[in-house]
Amino acid sequence: PVLKTDTPTCIIPFSRVGNLIIVRAKIDTMEGNFILDTGSPDLVLNQTYFRNYELLHDEGAEETAGITGTTATVSKTLVKHFNLGTFHYFNTTAHLTNLGHIENTRGIKILGLIGLQLLKGCELFIDPDSSQVYLHHISKKDRGVYRNSWLTSPGQYEMLPIEIIESKIITRVEIAGKKLKLAIDCGAETNLLDSRLPDVVFDNITISRRILLSGVGARKTEALYGNLNRMKIGEQEVTNLGFVITNLEKTCFSYINCIDGILGFDFLGMRKIGFNFVTNKMYIWK
Repeated sequence: PVLKTDTPTCIIPFSRVGNLIIVRAKIDTMEGNFILDTGSPDLVLNQTYFRNYELLHDEGAEETAGITGTTATVSKTLVKHFNLGTFHYFNTTAHLTNLGHIENTRGIKILGLIGLQLLKGCELFIDPDSSQVYLHHISKKDRGVYRNSWLTSPGQYEMLPIEIIESKIITRVEIAGKKLKLAIDCGAETNLLDSRLPDVVFDNITISRRILLSGVGARKTEALYGNLNRMKIGEQEVTNLGFVITNLEKTCFSYINCIDGILGFDFLGMRKIGFNFVTNKMYIWK
């Protein structure tokens, strides 16, 4: 997409519906609610409201898998103008799919999902205390000198490397001495671990109940929920963190080798966190 900004820094208030981050944005002439979803590679539109948009030529319907192993039909279209705060995106490729299952579950009209494609070249901060998202577009001429004013006190946060693999944010953690790769997905309401991990990992989890897990489509699957005693990310230790345990083999993450789980809003909502998608760094406040 072509990005133009009124100002390079944009402050966007968000609301929480469950553990979803909801922001207001505008597609052409239609304004409404969008889910900030770093687990989605692209801009996704709810086909209920954009069914009259012309499909891209030579783009047939595709299928994408969700955390329950079900699939949803996805087509592609072109959005002339997408407006998020002071950021204006032109000629953006978007996916069209049915998001009715989210609307029905949460009782809110959802126009779409804001994926990682729109955050390239930007720095993103999520502040759960102020319920605000901070976006800064880093121009090519500023990439060697730009430094966010939030980062003037290094003792307040830790900087960690991230990888962008197949449009997913990947970080490394340690659980029970095992090095694991987890995807960071602010569109996931809970944290997840793959049930195929070694038993020593699950020896550190206190299972409390069974739950029904919903994802793409209407299907739900049964999973276990428990609290992880200790996880190390960088030099920080996180204790008593809730995780859903389910088989991730047939999910949208299965084509990325060695992804062991997902850090969702249960983790991201604990403290201020930031991402620089130019330098591939993550900032976690202590």
